[in-house]
Amino acid sequence: MMGKEVELNYPPKRIISLVPSQTELLYNLGLNEEVVGITKFCVHPEIWFRNKKRVGGTKTLSINTVKTLQPDLIIANKEENTKEQIEELSAMYPVWVSDIQTIDDALHMIIEVGRLVNKSEEAESIVQEISNSFLNLGKAAVSKRVAYFIWRKPWMAAGGDTFISNMIERIGWTNVFADRLRYPEIKLEELCNESVDIILLSSEPYPFREFHFVEIKAILPGVEVKLVDGEMFSWYGSRMRLAVDYIGKLFG
Repeated sequence: MMGKEVELNYPPKRIISLVPSQTELLYNLGLNEEVVGITKFCVHPEIWFRNKKRVGGTKTLSINTVKTLQPDLIIANKEENTKEQIEELSAMYPVWVSDIQTIDDALHMIIEVGRLVNKSEEAESIVQEISNSFLNLGKAAVSKRVAYFIWRKPWMAAGGDTFISNMIERIGWTNVFADRLRYPEIKLEELCNESVDIILLSSEPYPFREFHFVEIKAILPGVEVKLVDGEMFSWYGSRMRLAVDYIGKLFG
């Protein structure tokens, strides 16, 4: 998805996944023994999290551990992994990199990964299920202006060119930071000028809790604040099958 060619022995027999949502996808495609390495953040499925070799964090990979596993395919992501480490690994192994900003990008990724790992039929089935679910997802009865935070100290929000923002728009809401790129740092005081209706605090990567409401309410006492499952808004693999039902209940 980065416009580069990747040559590999097909089908791959020793795969390392460096992205949690794509790791779960590989499991749902029906792979098991073929996946020899994952990151410490690849918590789904739990059986893999407990038993597969971990190669470090998404941005702090152990290159030496990767070498010991001798992969014939590494699956990465432009945003979740670091450019320097991916370039280093690409010099030694076939590395396929996804680039996800929209729901359509995610569906394309699922098809491409399915093709890479000889699971095209399974991938098409997952995409069809997700597509049908989104077709059945209605729009929020009331359009709300939303700020979605992923981090604190500094506060960081989802900008307009993110998968999260595309999910918010699909609900029928408006991302107040749609005019900013990626994950900009925000001062809470800025929200006073944005006519915000609701603030969403994600469960990941920062573990927001209800006691963080106090900090926001001190500046914006009248704004609704919700804790949301970050996986449902940001995991762009097979977990999207669960996201539609979750999001529907959120604004239903």
